[in-house]
Amino acid sequence: MEVNTDILQRVKQLEEKYTAMGQDMASYLDGLLYADYLTYWDYIHLDTLLSLQNPRTPIPDERIFILYHQITELYFRLTLDAIEQLAANVPPNIELFKRQLIRINRYFDQLTNSFDVMVDGMDREEFLKFRMSLLPASGFQSMQYRKIEMASTDLFQLTHVSKREMVHAGDDIQTLYAALYWKSGATELASGKKTLTLKQFEEKYYEELVRYSTRFQSCNLRRLFLSISPEEQQDEELRSLLRDFDLNANVGWALSHYRSAVRYLDAKPKEIAATGGTNWQQYLPPRFQRVVFFPELWADDEIGNWGKFK
Repeated sequence: MEVNTDILQRVKQLEEKYTAMGQDMASYLDGLLYADYLTYWDYIHLDTLLSLQNPRTPIPDERIFILYHQITELYFRLTLDAIEQLAANVPPNIELFKRQLIRINRYFDQLTNSFDVMVDGMDREEFLKFRMSLLPASGFQSMQYRKIEMASTDLFQLTHVSKREMVHAGDDIQTLYAALYWKSGATELASGKKTLTLKQFEEKYYEELVRYSTRFQSCNLRRLFLSISPEEQQDEELRSLLRDFDLNANVGWALSHYRSAVRYLDAKPKEIAATGGTNWQQYLPPRFQRVVFFPELWADDEIGNWGKFK
């Protein structure tokens, strides 16, 4: 059998590759010779994926609730991957910067637009039954979303609006962490003490999140934007993409959660408490938090009216 020149060229390139690594190419070819063909279900671990939904009750719509949150976490993973690629290229190439922001905004568009899966696609009465078996678990405990925030802006920008006069941008990580906005949303309504939901979350993730925030102090998206040249900072497409991300993450996503909570928990004249005991009425509306990733891209009146437009 005649071997064409293309195949010979590839064999030569493989030999050069393995030789440079001190490896025996023939051994790797043997491995390829005996390896089985790859299948779709093995590649994405389909059987494992479909086994990861384990409802706590026999109520049918609980599976919708689990699947939706798992899908959400996968989009968060995609977002973190996109930011990680940017953080690995400092200073960032502006075209790569824009490409990754387009991806991130696309992920958040999907997340926000898909919230109807729960808001309209899940029976309210079924939800109010099975939710009691989830105590004290809460979507508040999404570690990946906290990482997205920390990888997007300086930790000071994530402090609670009521505490920003008591802390400073140059304070140490632990001081700023103690003033983060979401910690205020996980306090018991009656006593003001930490909820079990927050205690669990900090016990598991505190050290990891402090390390993560420390790592991204100098390479979060805001720092990357400020590190490029003044001319590149004026790129209208880049500025628009950053503003879109700010609105997607801090207004659109938050409002989607709030509307869902109102749909399921706002039972007049008395609201139903969230599963984690979080103060969702004050925590979810973005106008109360005014978390802004890129304050230099917004006018003072826009920040003052944050959460009232999208």
